[in-house]
Order: sequence, then C-alpha cells, then structure tokens
Amino acid sequence: MMKRTVLLSLLTAALPAGAEADFAHKVAPILKAHCAKCHLGESKKGGFSMNTRELLLEGSENGAVVEPGKADASRLLEVMTTHDTDIQMPPKGDRVPPEQIAVLREWIAGGLYWEPGFTFGKNSYEPPLKPRKPELPPVGPNGDHPVDRLLDAYFAKTGTAAPEPVEDAVFLRRLTLDFTGLLPDPAEADAFAKDASPDKRSKKITEILARDTAYADHWLSFWNDLLRNDYQGTGYIDGGRKPISGWLYQALLTNEPYNQFATDLLAPPTDDSAGFINGIQWRGSVNASQTREVQFAQSVSQTFLGLNMKCASCHDSFVDRWKLDEAYGLAAIFAEAPLEIARCDKPTGRMAKAGWIFPELGTVDAAAPRPERLKQMAALMTHPDNGRFTRTIVNRLWHRLMGRGITHPVDAMDTEPWNADLLDFLAVRFAEDGYDVKKALAFLASSRAYQSKSVVTKDAPGPYVFRGPVAKRMTAEQFVDAVWTLTGTAPTTPHKNAPRSGKPEKLTGKWIWSYAEASASSPAGETVALGTEIDLPEAPVSAVAVFSCDNSCEILVNGKKTAASDNWQTVTGTPLEGFRAGKNTIVVIAKNGGSGPNPAALYFQARLRFAKAEPLTVASGPDWKWSATLPDPASSLPVSLTNWQPAAAVANQKIWAGVNGALAAGITDTPKEMVRASLVQADMLMRALGRPNREQIVSMRPDNLTTLEAIDLANGEILSGLLRGGAKHLAAGAGADSTSSLVDAIFRRALSRPPTDGERSELTAALGARPTAESIEDLLWLVLLLPEFQFVR
Repeated sequence: MMKRTVLLSLLTAALPAGAEADFAHKVAPILKAHCAKCHLGESKKGGFSMNTRELLLEGSENGAVVEPGKADASRLLEVMTTHDTDIQMPPKGDRVPPEQIAVLREWIAGGLYWEPGFTFGKNSYEPPLKPRKPELPPVGPNGDHPVDRLLDAYFAKTGTAAPEPVEDAVFLRRLTLDFTGLLPDPAEADAFAKDASPDKRSKKITEILARDTAYADHWLSFWNDLLRNDYQGTGYIDGGRKPISGWLYQALLTNEPYNQFATDLLAPPTDDSAGFINGIQWRGSVNASQTREVQFAQSVSQTFLGLNMKCASCHDSFVDRWKLDEAYGLAAIFAEAPLEIARCDKPTGRMAKAGWIFPELGTVDAAAPRPERLKQMAALMTHPDNGRFTRTIVNRLWHRLMGRGITHPVDAMDTEPWNADLLDFLAVRFAEDGYDVKKALAFLASSRAYQSKSVVTKDAPGPYVFRGPVAKRMTAEQFVDAVWTLTGTAPTTPHKNAPRSGKPEKLTGKWIWSYAEASASSPAGETVALGTEIDLPEAPVSAVAVFSCDNSCEILVNGKKTAASDNWQTVTGTPLEGFRAGKNTIVVIAKNGGSGPNPAALYFQARLRFAKAEPLTVASGPDWKWSATLPDPASSLPVSLTNWQPAAAVANQKIWAGVNGALAAGITDTPKEMVRASLVQADMLMRALGRPNREQIVSMRPDNLTTLEAIDLANGEILSGLLRGGAKHLAAGAGADSTSSLVDAIFRRALSRPPTDGERSELTAALGARPTAESIEDLLWLVLLLPEFQFVR
C-alpha cells in the first residue's frame, strides 16, 4: 500500500494556523473595555490605534505590536500580562483577567480575524436600501456582457490585468460541478470538445441547468445549510423541530421565484415550510438569545439580508449599527405572547414592540394577529424597494460561482463591497428577471469573468482586488458524489426522510395498438410499428420518456434506434436522443410475446424541454399511426408515416393498471439518477469534509481542512472502504492489456482530462498488465487526493 503520509502532506500544506476566534462576542468587548481610553476612537497614544485591523498591524511609533499567528512573541500580550508597572497596559485600573488573555492569545494565534468592515472609529459606509441600477460602462476589451463591461472598468481603475479564459474541459468541469455537483461524463466532454459552434458554451449552460433533478439534488445542500434543515438531529426526535425537506426540494425542482420562495418561508401558507421560522425548541432552560422568538430574528436577518443579529440579540452590537430593540422588534413579529427584552440574559422590564428594521419601506402592525404580522413582514422583505434583499441573494450566488463574495463574507452585507456597481446591477437584473435563480446563475456563467482562469493564491494584504474566480474546494457532497461515481459505490436508497421526487405529472396518453381488440387478444409474436410526427421549434435540451410495451419494443427517433425494452413491467425514465428543430418522427416497433394469443398494447409518454420554448409532452393515443411494414432499426433512415393507418386506443385500458403507477412515477425531466450525498445523513467522512450539523445557519463552509480533518480524510475507514470496494469492482472488469485504458478512464472521469504521457507510462508500469484490486485502490487514492481533483478550478 502507498504511504498515505505523502498524500496527507498534499492536504495539510496550506492549512490555517488556527481557528477564528469569535471577534464580535469575545475579542471586541475585551479591546473596548481595556484599550478604549488610549487606543480606540480618536485616541492614538504612542502613535498606536486599534480602530481597524490595518492600524493594529501598523503598530506604534516603537514598532510592531502584534503579528498574526505569533501569540508567544506578541508585544500586545506582553504588556497586558507583565508585572512591570512602567510598561503594563492598561497603565491604571484593573488588569486584564487571565481568561480574557486566553481569548486574545487564541485570537492572535488564529490569525487576528477581524469582522469585515468593522472599525472602533467612525464608519462612514452605510449600504443603500433602495435598488440602484448603475449605467454600464462602454464595451471594453473583454466583450459586451454587462458583468465584463463592469469588470473592465474596474480592472482599468485598479490597474489589474483581466484573467485569461479557460479551455473547454476546465469550463465544462467547473460548470457541471457548480450547477449539478457532479463530474462531467467523459462522453459529454468529448462531444463538447469536438463541437465547433461559437455558441456552444451558452447552449451547454442552458442544457445543464435544465437537468432539474441534478440541480435540485446539488443546491439542496446549499439551502439546507442556510435554512438549517436536515433529516435528523437535534429537535427532530422530540418534535421540537420540523423539517422542510419536501417543500424545499419541490421549490428547487420547479425553480420557484425567489420572492415567492422567501414569502413561503417567512409567512408559511402550510406547515410544509414552517420549520424554518419555528427554529429549534431546545431542551431544558436556555438563555434569552436562544428562544424561538429571538432565533427567528437572527435567522430571518441572516438568511435574507446577510445581517448578523446575534450580537444585537444580547445587547447593542459592538460591530455594527444594529440595536437590541431592533432585534427584539423582529422577534416580536413572531411572538405569540408579549415578549420581554433581555439584555445579556437579564430581563429589562421593557416589552418588545413588533417592528420592521427598515421603516422607510413600511412597518408591521404590532396589534395584528401573528399570521398577519408575518405576511406584512414577508411583503416588506420582498418589497421592490428593498434592494438589500436582492443584493444578498445575488452576492451569495456570486460567492458560490466565483469563490468569494462581492461583499465578503456574505453575511456581512453592511460592509462596503469591492464593486458596488456590479453588486447593484446584478441585484436589479435579478428582480427584472422575475427573481429567477436559474436565470441569475446562467447570466453569471455566461460572462467571460466566470469562464476565466481561477486564482489559487490567498488574498494579498490590504483591500481585496478581484483577479478572477477563486479555486473552490469541493464541498463534502461534491467529493462524496465524485467518489461514488468513480467507484460505483453509491447507496441504493436515500435517507427515509430525504425528499427526492420528480415533478408531479399525470399520464396523458392511452394504451394503443393497431386495433382496439388487442387488449382482449393479439397473436403471439405480432409486431407492428406505431408512431407519430411532431414539429419542434428548436432542438430540445433534454428529452426523457417512459414507456411500456406488452411485451417488448424498440424506439426510433428520426429513424435511429435510441431506446428499447424487453420487460413491460419494468419502467424507468429513459433519455431519448436525435431530435432536431422542425419535423421529427417517433416510431415504436412493438412486439407481442407469449406462446399463444394474449393481450398487447403500448404506452409511451415523453417530456421534451427547450432552451426558449415551453416544455412539450408527447403521449401515445388514437392520433398516432400504425403500419405492418416495419422500419429497419439499423438503417438510421428517416421514416415516413404518410401511408400509415390510424392507431387505436385499446378497448380495455385497465388491464395494465398495475404498471400505470410506475409510468407516472417515471415521468420526470431527467432519467433515474444515482442517490446523491445530499439525500443521505452525514457520516464521519462528510463531517470531516465540512458538512455542518445544521443546528446553526451556515452560509459559508470552511475553505480549508483542519489538520485533524485531513488526517481523517487520508486514513478514515469510510473512504477506505469505498475505494476498496470500488477497486474490487474495477479489478473484476479489468482484462489483459487493459491497464492503460483503466488509467485513462479514471483520469478522464476524475480530472476531466487524459493522463499525460509520463503519468500514463509510470502508472501503467506500476499497475502491471493485470492490475490487482490493491494496486487499483492505490491509484484511486492517488487521484482523489490530488488538489486538481479536490478543487473546482
């Protein structure tokens, strides 16, 4: 077995020095209590100000005071802990308690995290409330896409070079992982590489976004994190927490407009989406900031406005302008009884009044019943003049695709963005496009900025400068899905509380044959051709059919065989290929089986989706035609239905009622797909990769593995078991002289490229002519732990 310590070094080389301390709740209050008189606000004794992180790092007139990661050499801690009265800080009054020194030590060791945009001095930036549509700059060197025009002006202003575009293979891998969470299929990658169409990237964006089930499976994790929804965990067993999984999945599957999506969560029309605002009913006694009412204020503000109300839930915030009364005003909208304001967990004797935090838009009637207050708040949240609502969601989408927010972190929307015009333009366009999330994703992905080479270096000191998309570490679900894809080890069923289901759709066709009496009796072996013609406005981006023929059939699209079945009781969604703009024929060569006369019939229903036109359903019925002359499935020649006879709906439609349920279940916009990691409960592998327990809202997962997580990833039994099982499966199918093709297949699937000549030569020699399961497992380890695999570049 290969030495995994070598692989582990790949993971841990760039890990952060320590964890981020809680700046808002722990660090800022200490600095304010002990340093304010001399070094905060207008005071700058000894030339030393701590108003911002930059000023803190500049030090005093005597040199540096503190360096990130170097707690033991910190002058700041030295003067706070010394007993030398000549240099101790603060010079007078109480010394800094040891437990607070420990907090500061952890903060420095962890890199001196500072709340973005926060200052102890005067902060002049206040985000605008109303939408603002900036004028687009003239077309620049990178094209006329609005995003690129805005960025060209930005590059010129900052003196930054625009990033170079990526090649097709990188673009397709990035796009597929970003939109569906899956690795691209090698055959799809080959076809995309060979396509010479100038608009092939825009067509691929549309095509991949049309994969509704894969899209919903992938984005479910994003929203589960943000809405702290899961399938089991704290509160679910004892009824103190309700899942919203079914509602959420359907909202993603149908691409529900975001303003309606938010409304359904904030003022639930049914219990299906009520779990979000209800939060978690914690067991036992909790402090005031964990009550359901205050959770509501925190969840609503963070999720939809990118604001952190956790500080303001205890006291007036140290890090932004939000006040205790404003947080409790939001909480009172949800409250079913009078709500007393508590400061730092101590009752104040004052009662909260329900109110909206942006009164410029309107207010909530505090005397109205709770359901009405929620409706009023939802209307204010989604109000056309609430630009902060739209800015927050487009900033989250930009972060997901580009690796860093325009305002960053994404829950610090009171912070000045690095490009306000870009953020405002995207927010206004999002509203103009009907709050359509998929349109927003397509718009971003169609820009040259998205299709440019990624940046892999960390932010340089000083203000952030956009130089291109940031390489993103795979999410836990993306990584696990990729492993399952490579090894064929995906589970067969999702978690019992997981929500996957297709779009509800009814059977609209009829069971047909060449004559109605076929439902009573048809000669054994009787074979007929049944077909229809359809006129399409454009080539579909996807076409999926369900069909059953008693007993077997072959399906031809425009003369070319594209699907078949020899078991009428087995039904799955099956992709169909070969459609084009204009006239098309669908022909089914249907054959009755058995050893004597018996019932015969065909049912067919297909769903076609287009880039621009509305979806089309094609179903078998008496408008179809039949012929006793059978087309040749091997000829691929167009089939003319000109001289065919009208088909017949069979007399007894109930004979095949038992398979109707399977037909209806199979009518989705995509064929049956593997169970995804988002649909199963998190295990230790996914935990190690950053999937949260979802007891708190998580809008940004960690960018890097911790050392302990990396060790678990490189040595954990779950991943080892998956690769061991996959290696055995691959070894069983490997024949003589197949080593090179095996290496090629794994590289193409995992990395979206073939191995280099050197890689192929060395790996083929190491594996030998007949690879063993053990050597294939080593190969899988080698590929999976490459940064090239683990990052979306």
